[in-house]
Amino acid sequence: MIYLDNNATTKVDEKVLNEMLPYLRDEYANASSMYSFASKPAKALQEARAQIRDFVGAKDEKEIYFTSCGSESANTAIKGVVNCNKEKRHLITTKIEHPCVLNTYKELEKQGYEVDYIGVNAQGDLNISELTEKLRKDTALVSVMWANNETGVINPVEEIAEIIKSRSPQTKFFVDGVQSAGKIQMNVKDTKIDLLGISGHKFHAPKGVGALYVNSSTRLTSLINGGHQERGLRAGTENVPYIVGMGKAATLASDALEYELKEVKRLRDKLENGILRNVYNSRLNANLLNRVPNTTNIGFEYVEGELILLHLSDLGICASSGSACTSGSLEPSHVLRAMGVPFTALHGSIRFSLSRFTTEKEVDFVIEKMPEIMDKLTKISPFQDELKKLREIKKGE
Repeated sequence: MIYLDNNATTKVDEKVLNEMLPYLRDEYANASSMYSFASKPAKALQEARAQIRDFVGAKDEKEIYFTSCGSESANTAIKGVVNCNKEKRHLITTKIEHPCVLNTYKELEKQGYEVDYIGVNAQGDLNISELTEKLRKDTALVSVMWANNETGVINPVEEIAEIIKSRSPQTKFFVDGVQSAGKIQMNVKDTKIDLLGISGHKFHAPKGVGALYVNSSTRLTSLINGGHQERGLRAGTENVPYIVGMGKAATLASDALEYELKEVKRLRDKLENGILRNVYNSRLNANLLNRVPNTTNIGFEYVEGELILLHLSDLGICASSGSACTSGSLEPSHVLRAMGVPFTALHGSIRFSLSRFTTEKEVDFVIEKMPEIMDKLTKISPFQDELKKLREIKKGE
């Protein structure tokens, strides 16, 4: 099995699993309990919070709150800010956000909030001037993802934070950092970002654990009410084994960042260039340079993406037609539509996302098999005249 869908989820690192096992098996006490048996889980929780603090570059571990996933982090941030600023009825986000942000904003629209959705260009780069123009005194919150989950394109969130605070100092800024965590350097203390969400299973921790950074000047209401856990912001018994795993995964990801930026990028570029060179109806759907190092999104014109994925799966290759959270939808990607990707490639676009566990042999195998798959699929495509023209253009290049 060749796994190239690491933006959907990642394998749990063996070192992470080993770090978790004592808290699943032996040190199972509730970290909030008063007896000495709970001291080790409580200390492990404290250590993991410090690890996540260092991972995102926060000033203080008190700015880190544990959640169940990136979606909960986003909902906590967005709804928490809005509920603390009810007099402000204007919100801003982008057309390419993850569904956990977009659907939360749509729900707020139903409640009477006014939302502006900022567009992108054909390479997936955000229209910064449009965002700047839309900022108002009654803008409660701006939400922009650090890196897009489908294309890997990086948004200049540090610059956006500066723009927001210079024009509307009281406006809060939430960044979805789920796809940037472990792939690029993040130092929120050096920015004017107010809130940042991450999810452990995107960087080799288990599914079911995430974190939310909230700077000390930002107030939130609770999304989950109950006990005193997470300093009253997020009730519920802490999931110590998974939190410990995420802390360990964060440390490993930080240690492997140079490898990610060099070797994973090299393998990504090799895969990308091999496909674009050898498959005549392929095109790149993203900014060539401004991406996280592990992601490529390639459109195959006049071929259905579902058929490509099925043929890849038959060979033991796992890839995606977009976000795992929308893979059950028959609608084409909202991200690619926002970019204006031609209809001829919209339904035939495939995301390949690598990790530090991806090997050269795996990449070579996919490069070898993609032309064979495409040869089969183009032969049954009803667009033979259009494909013939593409083939001639490729030969001319």
